[in-house]
Amino acid sequence: MFTEASWLYPLKGIIYFARHPFLYPLLRRRFLPAFLLSIFVLVNLFLWTYLPQVAFLAIFHGRRLAFLNATFLVLGEAAAITALLFESFFVDETLVDVFDATLINEGCGGLVSASRVVDPAAGDPVKQLGKPVTPSVYSPFSLRQIIEFVAFLPLNFIPVAGTPLFLVMTGYRAGPLHHYRYFHLLGFLKKERNDYLNRRKLTYTWFGFTALILQLVPVLSMFFLLSTACGSALWVAKLEQKRRRIGNPNGPEPGPLYEDDPA
Repeated sequence: MFTEASWLYPLKGIIYFARHPFLYPLLRRRFLPAFLLSIFVLVNLFLWTYLPQVAFLAIFHGRRLAFLNATFLVLGEAAAITALLFESFFVDETLVDVFDATLINEGCGGLVSASRVVDPAAGDPVKQLGKPVTPSVYSPFSLRQIIEFVAFLPLNFIPVAGTPLFLVMTGYRAGPLHHYRYFHLLGFLKKERNDYLNRRKLTYTWFGFTALILQLVPVLSMFFLLSTACGSALWVAKLEQKRRRIGNPNGPEPGPLYEDDPA
């Protein structure tokens, strides 16, 4: 169904986050330092690197396309730098809380309790979150992804098709990382995780594509980082509903329900 297309879930996460105030404290906890960091990175990149990159791209694209593609190029560079610096603010811990709280609110508290203490009597889903009993990582730091991100930046030099191709290629790598936490909760080993992902490459590429576009939005990238974690959890909740319906207690269901489908 179109409404269950993987690329829609990062957008659904925005709406869901806005409509559920119990998630707001998680945003406030990191928003100010991340906001100032984003502004600092963007201002400096546009101030010192934008026009030189426009001049260089004009050789390949012409003047009009050069300004547009240089904008995407600088935003991509800013996203890469900001993502690295966000690690210093322990944002991953907040992403885990957003992901887990959304799952609890969607009736998947049993899945979360496999990795951390959950107290149903504590109040809203965020307050129910207790201490982890196993390592809690939303998306592991991937040096390979950062290197590939930088390596793919020259794709923007290709006229017209370069920027969309850059977004697809980076989305291909980024998409699966948003369900790293889910696979951990299921107890998947590396081989099981890779087998599952290999059958759904296109589905996760489209999720990563949308998530990356949101990360390129100036200033709001931190909010979209959290809302995408929310959208990722909503996708998991849907997967869990279908898994329960077909009676597979050990992991995401096999078969055609989740084969690659761009819609």
